[in-house]
Amino acid sequence: MISQILRDARKYEEEMEQTITKEQRPDFHLCTRVGWMNDPNGFSYYKGEYHLFYQYHPYDSHWGPMHWGHAVSKDLLHWRYLPAALAPDSGYDRDGCFSGSAVVLPDGRHLLLYTGVSGETQPDGSSKFDFRDPKMWQKPDGSYRCVVGNCTEDGDGQVLLFASENGIDWNFEKVLAKNQGRFGKMWECPDFFLLDGKAVLLTSPMDMLPYEFEYHNGNGTLCLIGSYDEKTDTFVEEKDQAVDYGIDFYATQTILAPDGRRILIAWMQNWDTCNLHTPAQPWLGQMTLPRELSVKNGRLYQTPIREIETLHGEEVRHENVTFTDVIRLKGVEGRKMDMELTIRPADMANMYHKFAVRFAQDDTYQTSVSFRPHESIVKVDRKFSGSRRAIIHQRRCLVNHQDGEIKLRLVLDRFSVEVFVNDGEYVLTATMYTDPAADGISFYADGEVTMDVVKYELK
Repeated sequence: MISQILRDARKYEEEMEQTITKEQRPDFHLCTRVGWMNDPNGFSYYKGEYHLFYQYHPYDSHWGPMHWGHAVSKDLLHWRYLPAALAPDSGYDRDGCFSGSAVVLPDGRHLLLYTGVSGETQPDGSSKFDFRDPKMWQKPDGSYRCVVGNCTEDGDGQVLLFASENGIDWNFEKVLAKNQGRFGKMWECPDFFLLDGKAVLLTSPMDMLPYEFEYHNGNGTLCLIGSYDEKTDTFVEEKDQAVDYGIDFYATQTILAPDGRRILIAWMQNWDTCNLHTPAQPWLGQMTLPRELSVKNGRLYQTPIREIETLHGEEVRHENVTFTDVIRLKGVEGRKMDMELTIRPADMANMYHKFAVRFAQDDTYQTSVSFRPHESIVKVDRKFSGSRRAIIHQRRCLVNHQDGEIKLRLVLDRFSVEVFVNDGEYVLTATMYTDPAADGISFYADGEVTMDVVKYELK
C-alpha cells in the first residue's frame, strides 16, 4: 500500500524534473531529481543494476522532511531516476526517513534499513536520539551485521555493532569503535568492510577540530584502518586519516561490486555552505564520482571507477612541456574532462616554488589546484569561481612527492572537480557553480617546470 504522502512526492518530482534542463545538471554525476539531496543511502546491486537511494526533500532545494530518492545505473555513470522510494508517512518516521542501507535477502527481496526520528530504547551509555545511519552487510556464514552511528550520553562519537541471523531481527552486540574525544563529536554514516587484508571503518564526524593538514574544522570524514577478529567481532584500529581533503565531501557509503571491487560514493557538498543559495534554485546536491578503493602501506587509496574510460573521447597529449609564468595548451579546455598531469622541476638544482592549473576559466572567473613543493602542499581554491558569499573557498593537503615530482588527475563535470593526487593517495573534492561557458584552462609556474599532460574529453 502506497501512502498519499508518497504518491504526492512521486507526482511532484515527475512534474518538476521537466523544468530542469540537461545543461543545468552535471553530466555523469548523480544529482537530485529535483529539490534537495544529501547522504547516499542503500547503495546496492540488485537484479543486474546498481541502486542508489538518497536523502531527499523534493519540495525545496533546502533541507526539509527527509524522503528517499531513488536512481539506478548499469555502469555507475549513466543514472535513471525511479520514483521516490520512501516518504515520512508513518508514526515512527513522521519527521523524516533518515539514512540507511540495503541488502539482497536469500529469497530475492531487496531489504532497506533506515532510522526514523523517534526511539524508545538504547544500549547502555548511548544516546537514543543520536542513533542513525545503519549500514548492514552479510557475512560469509550467511548472518548479517550492521554498524550504526551514535554518541555517548555526553556527546562523544562511537559506532555500534548489531547482529542478525535473518536481516530482520537485530540484537546489539558491542561498541565497535570509540572516539574518546579525538575526532569531532557525533559520528555519522559509518561503514565497515575488509579490504586488502585490513579492516576499514569509515565515518563522518561532526564538529571536528583541525589537526595540522589532516583534518579540517567542522563536519569531516574519517578512515580508521586496523585488524578485525571475525569470531569475536573485534576491531583494533592501527591508523587514521581523512577520506577526502577538499571542500565538498561527506557521508560516505560503499558497495562490494559483483566483480569484487570495493566502490565508494559520497555526498559532494558540505553542511557549512549548502544552505546559502536562493530558494529559486531548482536543485542542490550531487554525489561524487564513484571511486575504487584499495589499501596500500596502511593507507586508503581512491581512484575513479574504471568505467569512466568508456566516456573518454578525443585524447590530447603534450609531453615534456617546459615553461615558466602562464601558458595554455592546444586542445586543453572544457568543463567535462579527465586530465592527468605529471609535474617535475625542469632543473633539479633550481626547484620551482609553485605550480597551478586553473580551470572553469574566462576573463573573470577561475578555480585552481596548486602545488608548492617546498611546503609539500596541494590546495584547491574556488574563491574566484563566482561566489558572492564568504563561504569555504580553500582547502589544503599535505602530500608526498619525490624531488618536486607529483601526479595530479583532475576529473571535471560542469559543476565540480575531483583531484586525485599520486594515483589516489590523496583526494580533494570541490563544487563550483561558474557558468559552464567559462571553459578555459591555463597552467602557471613560479620557477621552471616540466609537465606532461594527457587529457580526454568526457562524453
